[in-house]
Amino acid sequence: MVKTKKRHYIFGAIAAVLLIGGIVAYTFYRQINAPLLKEGQSTHILYIDSDDTPDSVFVKLDPVGTESGMKGLRFLANHYDFTVRTGRYVIEPGRKALDVFRQLRNGQQSPVMITVPEVRTVDRLAGRLTSKLMLDSAALAQALTDQAFCQKQGYDTATIFCLFVPNTYEVYWNISLDGLMQRMKKEHDAFWNDERRHKAEAQGLTPDEVVTLASIIDEETANNPEKPVIAGMYLNRLHRGMLLQADPTVKYALGDFTLRRILNKHLEVDSPYNTYKYPGLMPGPIRLPSVQAIESVLNPDHNDYLYMCAKEDFSGTHNFARTLAEHNQNARRYQQALNQRGIR
Repeated sequence: MVKTKKRHYIFGAIAAVLLIGGIVAYTFYRQINAPLLKEGQSTHILYIDSDDTPDSVFVKLDPVGTESGMKGLRFLANHYDFTVRTGRYVIEPGRKALDVFRQLRNGQQSPVMITVPEVRTVDRLAGRLTSKLMLDSAALAQALTDQAFCQKQGYDTATIFCLFVPNTYEVYWNISLDGLMQRMKKEHDAFWNDERRHKAEAQGLTPDEVVTLASIIDEETANNPEKPVIAGMYLNRLHRGMLLQADPTVKYALGDFTLRRILNKHLEVDSPYNTYKYPGLMPGPIRLPSVQAIESVLNPDHNDYLYMCAKEDFSGTHNFARTLAEHNQNARRYQQALNQRGIR
Protein backbone atom coordinates (compact mmCIF):
# COMPACT_ATOMS: atom_id res chain seq x y z
CA MET A 1 0.00 0.00 0.00
CA VAL A 2 2.85 2.34 0.91
CA LYS A 3 4.70 1.45 -2.30
CA THR A 4 1.58 2.16 -4.32
CA LYS A 5 1.23 5.58 -2.72
CA LYS A 6 4.90 6.32 -3.41
CA ARG A 7 4.42 5.37 -7.04
CA HIS A 8 1.42 7.67 -7.23
CA TYR A 9 3.47 10.52 -5.77
CA ILE A 10 6.35 9.87 -8.17
CA PHE A 11 4.06 9.61 -11.18
CA GLY A 12 2.23 12.71 -10.01
CA ALA A 13 5.46 14.65 -9.58
CA ILE A 14 6.70 13.55 -13.01
CA ALA A 15 3.38 14.48 -14.57
CA ALA A 16 3.51 17.88 -12.86
CA VAL A 17 7.07 18.49 -14.06
CA LEU A 18 6.16 17.43 -17.57
CA LEU A 19 3.06 19.60 -17.48
CA ILE A 20 4.99 22.62 -16.22
CA GLY A 21 7.78 21.91 -18.72
CA GLY A 22 5.24 21.60 -21.48
CA ILE A 23 3.59 24.86 -20.48
CA VAL A 24 6.98 26.61 -20.36
CA ALA A 25 8.04 25.11 -23.68
CA TYR A 26 4.73 26.05 -25.25
CA THR A 27 5.06 29.58 -23.85
CA PHE A 28 8.53 29.99 -25.32
CA TYR A 29 7.42 28.40 -28.57
CA ARG A 30 4.63 30.95 -28.82
CA GLN A 31 7.01 33.77 -27.95
CA ILE A 32 9.72 32.92 -30.48
CA ASN A 33 7.05 32.49 -33.14
CA ALA A 34 5.19 35.64 -32.12
CA PRO A 35 5.40 38.55 -34.56
CA LEU A 36 8.02 41.08 -33.53
CA LEU A 37 5.93 43.79 -35.18
CA LYS A 38 2.17 43.59 -35.35
CA GLU A 39 0.42 43.37 -38.68
CA GLY A 40 -0.50 46.88 -39.73
CA GLN A 41 2.57 48.48 -38.14
CA SER A 42 5.00 50.37 -40.36
CA THR A 43 8.11 48.57 -41.56
CA HIS A 44 10.91 49.26 -39.09
CA ILE A 45 14.49 50.09 -40.13
CA LEU A 46 17.01 48.97 -37.52
CA TYR A 47 20.53 50.38 -37.70
CA ILE A 48 23.23 48.51 -35.80
CA ASP A 49 26.60 50.24 -35.62
CA SER A 50 29.97 49.24 -34.24
CA ASP A 51 29.14 50.55 -30.76
CA ASP A 52 26.02 48.41 -30.35
CA THR A 53 25.63 45.42 -28.03
CA PRO A 54 22.78 42.90 -27.80
CA ASP A 55 21.28 45.00 -24.98
CA SER A 56 21.41 48.22 -26.98
CA VAL A 57 19.78 46.43 -29.92
CA PHE A 58 16.92 45.39 -27.64
CA VAL A 59 16.60 48.97 -26.40
CA LYS A 60 16.22 50.13 -30.01
CA LEU A 61 13.55 47.49 -30.69
CA ASP A 62 11.59 47.78 -27.44
CA PRO A 63 9.53 50.84 -28.48
CA VAL A 64 8.23 49.11 -31.62
CA GLY A 65 8.31 45.39 -30.73
CA THR A 66 5.42 43.42 -29.29
CA GLU A 67 5.79 42.21 -25.70
CA SER A 68 5.72 38.52 -26.61
CA GLY A 69 7.96 39.01 -29.64
CA MET A 70 10.59 40.84 -27.57
CA LYS A 71 10.48 38.11 -24.90
CA GLY A 72 11.06 35.54 -27.62
CA LEU A 73 13.96 37.54 -29.07
CA ARG A 74 15.60 37.88 -25.65
CA PHE A 75 15.12 34.15 -24.95
CA LEU A 76 16.86 33.26 -28.20
CA ALA A 77 19.69 35.71 -27.55
CA ASN A 78 20.24 34.22 -24.08
CA HIS A 79 20.33 30.62 -25.30
CA TYR A 80 22.06 30.92 -28.67
CA ASP A 81 25.04 32.82 -30.00
CA PHE A 82 24.00 36.38 -30.77
CA THR A 83 27.01 38.18 -32.19
CA VAL A 84 26.04 41.74 -33.06
CA ARG A 85 26.61 42.44 -36.74
CA THR A 86 26.59 46.00 -37.98
CA GLY A 87 24.17 46.86 -40.74
CA ARG A 88 20.83 48.24 -41.83
CA TYR A 89 18.03 45.75 -41.23
CA VAL A 90 14.51 46.03 -42.61
CA ILE A 91 11.95 44.37 -40.32
CA GLU A 92 8.53 43.89 -41.87
CA PRO A 93 5.31 43.67 -39.83
CA GLY A 94 4.24 40.13 -38.96
CA ARG A 95 7.73 38.59 -39.07
CA LYS A 96 8.34 36.09 -36.29
CA ALA A 97 10.82 36.84 -33.53
CA LEU A 98 12.73 33.69 -34.56
CA ASP A 99 13.07 34.93 -38.15
CA VAL A 100 14.23 38.36 -37.01
CA PHE A 101 16.77 36.74 -34.67
CA ARG A 102 18.18 34.70 -37.56
CA GLN A 103 18.22 37.82 -39.75
CA LEU A 104 20.24 39.79 -37.20
CA ARG A 105 22.53 36.93 -36.20
CA ASN A 106 23.37 36.12 -39.83
CA GLY A 107 23.84 39.75 -40.84
CA GLN A 108 21.10 39.63 -43.50
CA GLN A 109 20.91 43.39 -43.99
CA SER A 110 19.21 45.39 -46.72
CA PRO A 111 21.15 47.70 -49.06
CA VAL A 112 20.79 51.46 -49.43
CA MET A 113 20.99 53.68 -52.48
CA ILE A 114 23.71 56.34 -52.46
CA THR A 115 24.23 59.03 -55.06
CA VAL A 116 27.56 60.40 -56.22
CA PRO A 117 26.61 64.06 -56.67
CA GLU A 118 27.92 66.80 -58.96
CA VAL A 119 29.61 69.01 -56.36
CA ARG A 120 32.45 71.48 -56.06
CA THR A 121 34.20 70.37 -52.89
CA VAL A 122 35.47 67.21 -51.23
CA ASP A 123 33.55 68.09 -48.06
CA ARG A 124 30.25 68.19 -49.96
CA LEU A 125 31.04 64.95 -51.74
CA ALA A 126 31.85 63.24 -48.44
CA GLY A 127 28.75 64.64 -46.78
CA ARG A 128 26.41 63.52 -49.54
CA LEU A 129 27.99 60.08 -49.93
CA THR A 130 27.91 59.24 -46.24
CA SER A 131 24.48 60.70 -45.46
CA LYS A 132 23.02 57.19 -45.81
CA LEU A 133 26.06 55.25 -44.57
CA MET A 134 27.60 54.28 -41.26
CA LEU A 135 30.84 55.77 -42.56
CA ASP A 136 31.74 59.13 -41.01
CA SER A 137 31.82 62.04 -43.47
CA ALA A 138 34.83 63.62 -41.77
CA ALA A 139 36.80 60.39 -42.16
CA LEU A 140 36.01 60.24 -45.88
CA ALA A 141 36.80 63.93 -46.41
CA GLN A 142 40.11 63.55 -44.59
CA ALA A 143 41.00 60.51 -46.68
CA LEU A 144 40.24 62.29 -49.97
CA THR A 145 42.58 65.12 -49.00
CA ASP A 146 45.37 62.77 -47.90
CA GLN A 147 48.02 62.33 -50.57
CA ALA A 148 49.04 58.83 -49.50
CA PHE A 149 45.43 57.61 -49.48
CA CYS A 150 44.71 59.12 -52.90
CA GLN A 151 47.89 57.60 -54.36
CA LYS A 152 46.75 54.23 -53.07
CA GLN A 153 43.66 54.69 -55.29
CA GLY A 154 45.85 55.63 -58.28
CA TYR A 155 45.28 59.40 -58.05
CA ASP A 156 46.48 62.42 -56.10
CA THR A 157 44.58 65.06 -54.16
CA ALA A 158 44.19 67.17 -57.31
CA THR A 159 42.73 64.37 -59.46
CA ILE A 160 40.81 62.24 -56.93
CA PHE A 161 37.49 63.59 -58.28
CA CYS A 162 38.26 61.70 -61.49
CA LEU A 163 37.63 58.42 -59.67
CA PHE A 164 33.96 59.22 -59.05
CA VAL A 165 31.23 58.91 -61.67
CA PRO A 166 27.99 60.71 -60.78
CA ASN A 167 25.23 58.12 -60.54
CA THR A 168 23.15 56.23 -57.97
CA TYR A 169 24.57 53.00 -56.57
CA GLU A 170 23.35 50.22 -54.30
CA VAL A 171 25.65 49.46 -51.37
CA TYR A 172 25.40 48.20 -47.82
CA TRP A 173 25.00 50.77 -45.05
CA ASN A 174 28.04 49.48 -43.15
CA ILE A 175 30.41 49.54 -46.14
CA SER A 176 33.95 50.39 -45.07
CA LEU A 177 36.05 53.24 -46.43
CA ASP A 178 38.20 50.82 -48.42
CA GLY A 179 35.09 48.99 -49.59
CA LEU A 180 33.52 52.23 -50.80
CA MET A 181 36.65 53.17 -52.74
CA GLN A 182 36.82 49.71 -54.30
CA ARG A 183 33.19 50.08 -55.39
CA MET A 184 33.87 53.52 -56.88
CA LYS A 185 36.88 52.08 -58.74
CA LYS A 186 34.72 49.29 -60.12
CA GLU A 187 32.08 51.76 -61.32
CA HIS A 188 34.78 54.05 -62.77
CA ASP A 189 36.28 51.19 -64.78
CA ALA A 190 32.84 50.12 -66.00
CA PHE A 191 32.07 53.69 -67.14
CA TRP A 192 35.40 54.12 -68.90
CA ASN A 193 34.87 51.26 -71.30
CA ASP A 194 36.82 50.82 -74.54
CA GLU A 195 34.42 53.02 -76.50
CA ARG A 196 34.78 56.00 -74.18
CA ARG A 197 38.55 55.53 -73.90
CA HIS A 198 38.87 55.51 -77.68
CA LYS A 199 36.79 58.69 -77.92
CA ALA A 200 39.02 60.37 -75.34
CA GLU A 201 42.10 59.30 -77.26
CA ALA A 202 40.59 60.72 -80.46
CA GLN A 203 40.46 64.12 -78.72
CA GLY A 204 44.07 63.74 -77.58
CA LEU A 205 43.00 63.36 -73.96
CA THR A 206 43.21 60.82 -71.17
CA PRO A 207 40.04 59.97 -69.20
CA ASP A 208 41.27 62.17 -66.33
CA GLU A 209 41.84 65.07 -68.73
CA VAL A 210 38.33 64.59 -70.11
CA VAL A 211 36.93 64.91 -66.59
CA THR A 212 39.10 67.97 -65.95
CA LEU A 213 37.82 69.76 -69.07
CA ALA A 214 34.26 68.65 -68.28
CA SER A 215 34.53 70.33 -64.89
CA ILE A 216 35.05 73.69 -66.64
CA ILE A 217 32.09 73.09 -68.92
CA ASP A 218 29.75 72.39 -66.00
CA GLU A 219 30.86 75.64 -64.37
CA GLU A 220 30.30 77.54 -67.62
CA THR A 221 26.70 76.43 -68.12
CA ALA A 222 23.83 74.36 -66.78
CA ASN A 223 22.38 74.21 -70.29
CA ASN A 224 23.02 70.64 -71.45
CA PRO A 225 22.40 71.27 -75.20
CA GLU A 226 25.12 73.96 -75.14
CA LYS A 227 27.76 71.80 -73.46
CA PRO A 228 29.01 70.05 -76.65
CA VAL A 229 29.44 73.48 -78.29
CA ILE A 230 31.53 74.72 -75.38
CA ALA A 231 33.50 71.48 -75.41
CA GLY A 232 34.23 71.95 -79.11
CA MET A 233 35.43 75.51 -78.50
CA TYR A 234 37.78 74.57 -75.68
CA LEU A 235 39.15 71.62 -77.64
CA ASN A 236 39.86 74.00 -80.52
CA ARG A 237 41.88 76.21 -78.18
CA LEU A 238 43.72 73.24 -76.69
CA HIS A 239 44.65 71.84 -80.09
CA ARG A 240 45.92 75.24 -81.23
CA GLY A 241 48.02 75.71 -78.10
CA MET A 242 45.99 78.72 -76.98
CA LEU A 243 45.39 79.57 -73.34
CA LEU A 244 41.97 78.26 -72.28
CA GLN A 245 41.20 81.54 -70.48
CA ALA A 246 38.26 79.97 -68.63
CA ASP A 247 36.77 82.26 -65.97
CA PRO A 248 35.68 79.38 -63.69
CA THR A 249 39.32 78.37 -63.24
CA VAL A 250 40.11 81.87 -61.98
CA LYS A 251 37.24 81.65 -59.50
CA TYR A 252 38.58 78.28 -58.34
CA ALA A 253 42.10 79.68 -57.98
CA LEU A 254 40.72 82.54 -55.89
CA GLY A 255 38.49 80.18 -53.90
CA ASP A 256 35.41 82.26 -54.70
CA PHE A 257 32.72 80.90 -57.01
CA THR A 258 30.39 83.75 -56.07
CA LEU A 259 32.27 86.20 -58.31
CA ARG A 260 29.92 87.47 -60.99
CA ARG A 261 32.44 89.62 -62.80
CA ILE A 262 36.05 88.69 -63.48
CA LEU A 263 38.29 91.76 -63.45
CA ASN A 264 41.89 92.21 -64.62
CA LYS A 265 43.12 92.07 -61.03
CA HIS A 266 41.56 88.62 -60.65
CA LEU A 267 43.49 87.37 -63.68
CA GLU A 268 46.78 88.02 -61.89
CA VAL A 269 46.29 85.27 -59.31
CA ASP A 270 49.32 82.99 -59.51
CA SER A 271 47.91 79.49 -59.52
CA PRO A 272 48.32 76.48 -61.81
CA TYR A 273 44.51 76.58 -62.01
CA ASN A 274 44.56 80.05 -63.58
CA THR A 275 44.15 79.23 -67.27
CA TYR A 276 44.76 82.88 -68.17
CA LYS A 277 48.35 82.43 -66.99
CA TYR A 278 49.19 78.77 -67.56
CA PRO A 279 48.68 76.85 -70.82
CA GLY A 280 46.83 73.57 -71.15
CA LEU A 281 44.54 71.97 -68.61
CA MET A 282 44.64 72.47 -64.87
CA PRO A 283 46.23 69.91 -62.50
CA GLY A 284 42.79 68.41 -61.93
CA PRO A 285 39.03 69.06 -62.00
CA ILE A 286 37.64 72.17 -60.35
CA ARG A 287 34.51 70.21 -59.44
CA LEU A 288 33.01 66.76 -59.85
CA PRO A 289 31.43 67.14 -63.30
CA SER A 290 28.21 65.67 -64.63
CA VAL A 291 28.06 62.74 -66.99
CA GLN A 292 26.51 65.12 -69.55
CA ALA A 293 29.62 67.32 -69.43
CA ILE A 294 31.91 64.30 -69.74
CA GLU A 295 29.93 63.07 -72.73
CA SER A 296 30.11 66.53 -74.31
CA VAL A 297 33.91 66.33 -74.29
CA LEU A 298 33.82 62.82 -75.75
CA ASN A 299 31.24 63.85 -78.36
CA PRO A 300 31.93 67.55 -78.99
CA ASP A 301 30.28 69.80 -81.50
CA HIS A 302 32.67 70.13 -84.44
CA ASN A 303 32.83 73.90 -84.79
CA ASP A 304 35.49 76.50 -85.43
CA TYR A 305 34.72 78.70 -82.44
CA LEU A 306 37.61 80.03 -80.37
CA TYR A 307 35.80 82.41 -78.03
CA MET A 308 32.68 82.53 -75.89
CA CYS A 309 30.97 85.13 -73.76
CA ALA A 310 27.85 85.02 -71.62
CA LYS A 311 24.82 86.45 -73.37
CA GLU A 312 23.72 89.90 -72.31
CA ASP A 313 20.20 88.61 -71.58
CA PHE A 314 21.56 86.59 -68.61
CA SER A 315 19.85 83.46 -69.94
CA GLY A 316 22.77 81.29 -68.88
CA THR A 317 23.74 80.65 -72.50
CA HIS A 318 26.57 82.12 -74.56
CA ASN A 319 27.55 83.98 -77.69
CA PHE A 320 30.30 82.19 -79.59
CA ALA A 321 32.85 83.77 -81.89
CA ARG A 322 35.46 82.69 -84.42
CA THR A 323 37.54 85.88 -84.26
CA LEU A 324 38.79 88.11 -81.48
CA ALA A 325 37.08 91.13 -83.03
CA GLU A 326 33.72 89.36 -83.00
CA HIS A 327 34.34 88.21 -79.43
CA ASN A 328 35.17 91.75 -78.28
CA GLN A 329 31.82 92.95 -79.61
CA ASN A 330 30.05 90.21 -77.66
CA ALA A 331 32.06 91.02 -74.54
CA ARG A 332 31.19 94.75 -74.75
CA ARG A 333 27.48 93.98 -74.89
CA TYR A 334 27.77 91.74 -71.86
CA GLN A 335 29.83 94.30 -69.93
CA GLN A 336 27.24 96.97 -70.67
CA ALA A 337 24.51 94.66 -69.36
CA LEU A 338 26.54 94.12 -66.18
CA ASN A 339 26.96 97.87 -65.74
CA GLN A 340 23.24 98.45 -66.22
CA ARG A 341 22.49 95.95 -63.47
CA GLY A 342 25.11 97.44 -61.19
CA ILE A 343 27.13 94.23 -61.06
CA ARG A 344 30.70 95.14 -60.14
